[in-house]
Amino acid sequence: MAKPKSDPNYKVVAENRRARYDYAIEEDLECGIMLEGSEVKALRQKSANIAESYAAVEDGELWLINSYIAPYEQARTFGHDERRRRKLLVSRKELARLWNATKREGMTLVPLVLYFNHRGMAKIKIAIAKGKKNQDKRANEAKRDWQRQKARLLRQG
Repeated sequence: MAKPKSDPNYKVVAENRRARYDYAIEEDLECGIMLEGSEVKALRQKSANIAESYAAVEDGELWLINSYIAPYEQARTFGHDERRRRKLLVSRKELARLWNATKREGMTLVPLVLYFNHRGMAKIKIAIAKGKKNQDKRANEAKRDWQRQKARLLRQG
């Protein structure tokens, strides 16, 4: 699990806020991520996007697909491909559990947040999630609006 934000080394690089709106999160898992040197430098500048990305189990390995890390300007000749597939590091037991979860109907692996942990290591939190239908999204929105309205009424009265 991620350290609290009061830790000076903990730094969120990219967050997928839309994931909690579009998916019902069942459980989440912290993974390591294999990066090149120029990718780490670009992440330190907070130039990444994981909004359109997803994770998949392929050939017995876990991959982060379609994530974007901007090129690092000072790494001229030895730069990186912005949208390359990046390998995620998990144990075999966790990998088997993720593979079984994705075989169930409607389940997918969604990245939630990309961050540097308290030791300065790049980590990504992925979630096993099920896509929400439009009616579920509307129900959540109505519930959130009611909570907001209720809090406003309590403050006034």
